[in-house]
Amino acid sequence: LRRAVASRLRDDWSPEQISGWLVNEYPDDATMRISHEAIYRSLFVQTRGVLKRELLAHLRTKRPVRRGRPASRHGQGRGGIIDAVSIRERPAEAEDRAVPGHWEGDLLAGSKNTHIATLVERRSRYVLLARVTGKDTESVVSAITDTIIKLPQDLRRTLTWDRGLELAAHKAFTVSTDVKVYFCDPRSPWQRGTNENTNGLLRQYLPHHTDLSQLTQWDLDAIARKLNTRPRKTLGFATPAARLDASIASTG
Repeated sequence: LRRAVASRLRDDWSPEQISGWLVNEYPDDATMRISHEAIYRSLFVQTRGVLKRELLAHLRTKRPVRRGRPASRHGQGRGGIIDAVSIRERPAEAEDRAVPGHWEGDLLAGSKNTHIATLVERRSRYVLLARVTGKDTESVVSAITDTIIKLPQDLRRTLTWDRGLELAAHKAFTVSTDVKVYFCDPRSPWQRGTNENTNGLLRQYLPHHTDLSQLTQWDLDAIARKLNTRPRKTLGFATPAARLDASIASTG
């Protein structure tokens, strides 16, 4: 059990993910059980001596007292997008996550006014990261077009974005990808909650002080792979990669 927990911590899994994964991986072995709180106690209380303190470096939150995240400051209304279609007109199948292929997107900011584009599939929480050369609409639309166009047609249905002008050229994106774009209401980042949550997870690998222009697309793909192969509580501790594969198989 100690080896299994330590190995997953080194892969940057959270204690809660590890605890849930153990139940799925060893359903008939009661000895392979540990609560996420017990893992935290083993890490933070040196006298327990069960897990090495060096594993603390792999936790997304390093402090022993874990606090709730502050409310997001993103999603402020900026307007100015011509022919923007409201999220209220998005198909019901996207809202209830009935089928794969509905995405949420945003820009993740780093230092020195650098950004990357983040795309998250609503049903599976599968994430794609795209390197952008600037925040202007031409750069952003070009980057996410190149990323989305590589997907099978069944995974290209809709994209939901906030009111950022970086997607002002949404019509060109739709023409190139056949993916319809819907925009959140002003000051309503919660309408794109799957992407907001994923951006929070990405901060483990991409802190605010990171100069994102120094990362290659290969670097971003490696980070996305990390997230896509980590179990998620919201998926019953399945991984986004496994859930996406299952969704594709079920749609033929």
